[in-house]
Amino acid sequence: MSESKRIDKWLWSVRIFKTRSLATEACKGGKVKLNGDPVKPARELKAGDEISFKQSIITRTVKVLAFPPSRVAAKLVAGFMDDLTPAEEYQRLKDMRELGPSVFHTGKGRPTKRNRRKLDNLF
Repeated sequence: MSESKRIDKWLWSVRIFKTRSLATEACKGGKVKLNGDPVKPARELKAGDEISFKQSIITRTVKVLAFPPSRVAAKLVAGFMDDLTPAEEYQRLKDMRELGPSVFHTGKGRPTKRNRRKLDNLF
């Protein structure tokens, strides 16, 4: 195993993102933070680093434990990262799934930009 790895490769290899391209785009878009600071995709990681990123409506935080040589099976992911995401975040995701999708009255059309922001701020 190597001693460091690019952040986009690590995120892909531990199955946080489905493709490396998605991991790279998330880094470029400022959605991935390393120890609280936004990072570029080529940033090198080291063991003990904390990565936070937005995944659907929750913000997940993981700690880097090791570096897999390539993409690993889902069962082996726990050996390479420690999930530090608070239980409240997972509860919020569970609550949102139970509520189901937002219902808009027929004939109203899509929500306006202002209404969409209000909906996003609810959760």
